[in-house]
Amino acid sequence: MVRMSGAKALVEALKRENVKVIFGIPGGAILPVYDVLYDADIWHILMRHEQCAAHAADGYARASGQVGVCMSTSGPGATNLVTGIANAYMDSSPVVAITGQVPRPFIGKDAFQETDIVGITTPITKCNFQVRSAAEIPKIVRTAFYIASTGRHGPVLIDLPRDTQIEEAEMNFDEKIELRGYKPVYEPHPLQIEKAVQLLIQAERPVIVAGGGVIASNACSELVTLAETLLAPVATTLMGKGAIPEDHPLSLGMLGMHGTVAANYMVQDADVLLAVGMRFSDRSTGNIKTFCPNGKIIHIDIDSSEIGKNVRPHIPIVADAKKALQAIYNRLIEKFNRKERSVWLNRVQELKRMHEEMVKNSGDGIKPPALMAEIRRILPNNAIITTEVGQNQMWAALYLKVYKPRTFISSGGLGTMGFGFPAAIGAKVACPNVPVVDIAGDGSFIMTEQDLASSVAWKLPVIVIVLNNSVLGMVAQWQRLFYNRRYSAVDLKRIPDFVKLAEAYGAQGLRAQSIEEFRWALKTALNSDVTTVIDVPISSEENVLPMVPPGQDLRNLMLS
Repeated sequence: MVRMSGAKALVEALKRENVKVIFGIPGGAILPVYDVLYDADIWHILMRHEQCAAHAADGYARASGQVGVCMSTSGPGATNLVTGIANAYMDSSPVVAITGQVPRPFIGKDAFQETDIVGITTPITKCNFQVRSAAEIPKIVRTAFYIASTGRHGPVLIDLPRDTQIEEAEMNFDEKIELRGYKPVYEPHPLQIEKAVQLLIQAERPVIVAGGGVIASNACSELVTLAETLLAPVATTLMGKGAIPEDHPLSLGMLGMHGTVAANYMVQDADVLLAVGMRFSDRSTGNIKTFCPNGKIIHIDIDSSEIGKNVRPHIPIVADAKKALQAIYNRLIEKFNRKERSVWLNRVQELKRMHEEMVKNSGDGIKPPALMAEIRRILPNNAIITTEVGQNQMWAALYLKVYKPRTFISSGGLGTMGFGFPAAIGAKVACPNVPVVDIAGDGSFIMTEQDLASSVAWKLPVIVIVLNNSVLGMVAQWQRLFYNRRYSAVDLKRIPDFVKLAEAYGAQGLRAQSIEEFRWALKTALNSDVTTVIDVPISSEENVLPMVPPGQDLRNLMLS
């Protein structure tokens, strides 16, 4: 036991959780903590918007596999975190958000910059806490990090009234954490494993779908080993991209509304579907009534609430993905004789060739699929790609191959425009020695471009590639295809000039109007020690294809 203020206890507790960096913005209700941080051995990165602080913490968490931390003051500072917290919740990212709050006697009295951030974030956090006495702080911090990083990962919020930061108390940093009702299940049930193995042995057309849970549990090598043993092709969700190297012969690419031909067709034709660490979202399944119509589904997920929520599996397995895949493999090799699957695997190659044809640059100007292929040729395999949301995101997901886990970071469940750039900043902090590239659209990048100031000030040289079609591209695509080209409220009018914008922040601004110019620009950016924005004008008529129209079967792909 040691006596200290709540603010000092918070910082000490963060150190004990091995926190090296905090993304945040100070304000009156959190000033006592910032005063302690002044002398602390924790790197605080001053962002220019709290939403960006939350996204940066999220990007840091996904790139590093560690808990990301963001911090804000009360009121608008706290509410500005909400979008980033919701994004982390939807994508199961371990983030701890710390907010200042008005002093305890003023809570509930509409004090200056008071908001009920605990009430606001209850639906979008795994758990949240409001500190009621300074002595609680060490235990609450330990509990928050434990909850965020165990079971299905997710964000946790700690709300700190200002007077608890100043209050002194005897602090116990070694108090045991016991949470009634929170007992994540990691080990799979042996009987369910046996049933799954029997199905996989009998399968003639097996397919594996890997979601973000495979990456979160560090189960990628187990996934590939099992796929190679079964000779089962592997599709991924958007969150699972990178779980299997996308140049692997068994890789099908992404499944879903903008999935590859190979992934969508093979999943629909499967007789056994092994789904690992995914939640069968509407963007992955298409019409749920016609999803994998003749297949028996094995669903592995650490979150029991996901089992049967959207698709009822034949064999549910509540477990950690890594442990479940290991158990299936160990039992499988005891009794499995590898089957000849030449017809099934030839089908994979036939469908993948159809997809590769769409990468070729044809017509005038830069075509996004060809641009993605060029980016891949230039970047090293360990480069980290983040994306904004919209057409840029889907072009990257479809046509930019990823070879390693934690090198593709995107907003999935919430679909947050503006996510990619601050997430890139967080990823660069986590992995300073690898290139970090944000694939952006002009509409998304405008939403958080102010944090160019953060990347320049803190010498975090990320690269932003803006696919500049001067419209809100995905909305315009839907209006083009389904609303008779009635382009309502999507014209961005070529504003701003991204080269001048970058230069105004002290970053490097480049423009590329051909593949050759782009090749030079990206190589220049890779050799730069400041953030670079590359403006790439493209046609506003470009569509992301393939595409499954809403409510349709995954086979009903629009290819042109």
